[in-house]
Amino acid sequence: MKGRLQGNARRRQVKSGSRIRIVALLLAMAVSITVASPAEAAPRSGTMASIPVTLPAKTVEPCGTFSITAHDSLTGEVGVAVQSCVFGVGPRVAWVKGGVGAVATQAQSNESFGPTGLRLMETGLSAQETLDWLLAHDPGRDNRQVGIVDAQGGVANWTGSSCLAWAGDSAGITFTCQGNILASEEVVAGMVGAYEEATGQELAHRLIAALEAAQAAGGDKRGQQSAAILIGRAHPDYPEYAFRYMDIRVEDHSEPIAELRRLYKLYEAQGLAQAHMRFAKWKESQGDSLGARRERQRVGEVLVRALRDEVRDAGMLNALAWFTAIHDIYLTQALEAAQRAVELEPENSNILDTLAEVYFRMGEAEKAIAVETRALELAPDDGYLKGQLERFVEEAR
Repeated sequence: MKGRLQGNARRRQVKSGSRIRIVALLLAMAVSITVASPAEAAPRSGTMASIPVTLPAKTVEPCGTFSITAHDSLTGEVGVAVQSCVFGVGPRVAWVKGGVGAVATQAQSNESFGPTGLRLMETGLSAQETLDWLLAHDPGRDNRQVGIVDAQGGVANWTGSSCLAWAGDSAGITFTCQGNILASEEVVAGMVGAYEEATGQELAHRLIAALEAAQAAGGDKRGQQSAAILIGRAHPDYPEYAFRYMDIRVEDHSEPIAELRRLYKLYEAQGLAQAHMRFAKWKESQGDSLGARRERQRVGEVLVRALRDEVRDAGMLNALAWFTAIHDIYLTQALEAAQRAVELEPENSNILDTLAEVYFRMGEAEKAIAVETRALELAPDDGYLKGQLERFVEEAR
């Protein structure tokens, strides 16, 4: 473990020199800081000029929470995964922006740390400089717990001296884990170990693995209720990915982390597969053939795993077959997935169309025509299917 656990008794001093250095940096960036009373201090929309000197002194119910905040140096993704024995923990704790950073704010959470922290990092402040600024302007900092990563992989964390025991944090290379009202310090240690052991995996997989390890070590003293994962990744043509490359929430469940894992598996075969293909196309346009191949391999790995595990979800199999087929990769596996999907839902015209597309991509136009004809019989007014059939017939000629 590269970090060190910090117990509930820890109290860090926010040094005046650090405050001066950060304010000077903000001024150098032509950012004007307005003095605001606590009642006026919530961050407003717009530029950094609206960031107040005093953050709101929020007094919310303390909630036992464990989270991990991380940066993937290979993909540039930044993310937060969290679990707590409260309803809907995700929107209260997790804040991300691809190309900027990620913030987890918990315990007596000051949620303004999220948008304010991201704006600070967007001006060029590091994770540690951002944390120092937030704490220096928050009179309730002793009740806060925070984990921050920046777009360069820098990390910073804080566990205030008034957080409820057991509370602490541990920072590793490009990630930080933190929790309060935990069974023991082993909860945070388990997160660190699981995240480090999953090196090379999709960031989302590593984050969820960390939550699973935390729960196995005892988790929140009070039990489980909600969990979430939020990941941001910058793409010039899809700005929404910066904020929601992945956004999965389990708001109220007896086993929220297990449910989060289940939903993630569904998403990685559909929305995430599509995102990987989009990133592959962009990387290729930038001359990064290795990066493009890596993106496509992520999708192929999911497809191979689904076949190996004999997944019986027709929608998942169909999506994987479609995304690989239309990009002419893993066609043999795509055919197997499409055939299994048809076996599960033989009267689904959309799934039949996918099987026809796979056949067409494999150079078997006659088989594609036969399957597409069946699909059109099930949905005779579907213009898209008619177009598909015409395309296949033209190729056969």
